Amino acid sequence: MVKRQGNAAAVVETVDNPEDFPPAFAAAWGEDRYGLFCEFTYKRVVQRMRWISPGTFRMGSPTKGEQQRGSDEIEHSVTLTKGFWLADTACTQALWQAVMGNNPSFFKGPDRPVENVSWKDCQRFLEGINGLIPELALRLPTEAEWEYACRAGTTTPFSFGKNITSDEVNYDGNYPYAGGKKGIYRQETVGVKALACNEWGLYQMHGNVWEWCRDWYGEYPSESAIDPIGPEKGARRVLRGGGWYNDARHARSACRVRHGPGNRGGGIGFRFARGQ
Repeated sequence: MVKRQGNAAAVVETVDNPEDFPPAFAAAWGEDRYGLFCEFTYKRVVQRMRWISPGTFRMGSPTKGEQQRGSDEIEHSVTLTKGFWLADTACTQALWQAVMGNNPSFFKGPDRPVENVSWKDCQRFLEGINGLIPELALRLPTEAEWEYACRAGTTTPFSFGKNITSDEVNYDGNYPYAGGKKGIYRQETVGVKALACNEWGLYQMHGNVWEWCRDWYGEYPSESAIDPIGPEKGARRVLRGGGWYNDARHARSACRVRHGPGNRGGGIGFRFARGQ
């Protein structure tokens, strides 16, 4: 049993080991200050996964106390009853290339996030890698799983606190959040581990590239929810996290946007998950 706490956590969570630790696909595994991890390797590309334990959190943003919030960020209680594995970084160009044999990204670099990929492209990648390594059973995280992992136990606008700087997050530093100081504007992506991780060992959940989620976009419930997966159908899929070209408010933990599942862009990537 491991206990961990976010840097502004409302609760302390007890982390139970997953049912199949270490999982069959793992080439390496262990435990560090962030919790349990395991790694898989394909064509010499190594990807670390972090164990995210079950828990309850406040999803969305408060109507009072969080500036520049979206009207669709209705705050409500969400309980995730099952733990899951989540990649500690966005999918890299190296891994995409190894699986798909191409690289659609505008900003090339093996350790940079793959971008310019649609939701449908991500599904083709996941089908491909799961066919190559069936034990992985990778998928996109749900929107609730994504925000839970991004917050890492915090209730502030960002997992780093009430504000961010461009030293911590890759965004357009000309447009800071809530009166913050201006910072640099890199005008491109950076390596997936170039900037600091959150308190659960997950890198760049804020900024760099938007990340596709499993869910169709829909309105939040006003009441509490258990293991939500979004609407059964829709026209657009959810993206989270903000991109290198966005202002700081888009990098907030609660910020949500949506695009058609066939849309691509130089600021759109993804991060994969694995359930129990």
